[in-house]
Amino acid sequence: MVDQALYTFTSHILGKNAKVSIYTDRIEWALARGVSGAKVTAGIMTGGLSMLATGVKNGKAGTEMIPIKSISSVTTKRDGLINSYVSVITAGNTIDFRVSHKEAEIVKSTLTQLMIGGAPAAVAPEPAASAPAPAVAPAAPQVDVAAQLQQLASLRDAGVLTEEEFAAKKAELLARM
Repeated sequence: MVDQALYTFTSHILGKNAKVSIYTDRIEWALARGVSGAKVTAGIMTGGLSMLATGVKNGKAGTEMIPIKSISSVTTKRDGLINSYVSVITAGNTIDFRVSHKEAEIVKSTLTQLMIGGAPAAVAPEPAASAPAPAVAPAAPQVDVAAQLQQLASLRDAGVLTEEEFAAKKAELLARM
C-alpha cells in the first residue's frame, strides 16, 4: 500500500466530519466518535434522559477504505451555494462526501484520473498534510515511424531534403523502434 496521500480533505459524512485521504490505490476516511449536534439537541430537549439512555459516546465511528479499482463512477451534485456532494459509486455501495464546490472538482478530477489509470495532476494538500508527491513526467507520445518515413521521403523527393539528410533522419527514426 502507498503511504503518501495525493490529496487530503475534510468531508461531512453521516452527520459528522471525517478526514478523507486519496492515495494512488485507495480512498480512506475516518469518522471520529463523539457527540453529534442532534444528540446534544435531543439531550437538552429531554432533560438529559436520552443521553442517559443511549450514552454520550454512542456515535457511528470508524474507518473505511475503498480500493480505486473497485470504483465504477464518480459524480458531483451541488448542495446549495457553498457545498457539493461527491458520490463515489462502487458495485455494492455509494459514499457521498460533502465538500466545497471547488474541492468537489479537485476530488472528482483526482479520482477520475486514478480510475482511468493516468497520473493525477499535482494537487496541493491541506496545510496540515505533508509535502505533495512528486509529479510524474508524462509518457512520450507514440511515434508513427512509417508515416514519418513517408513524410521524409516526400520531402526528399520534393528536393527539400538531401539524400544524406534523409538517410540520417531515417536512421534516427529506425533507432527509436
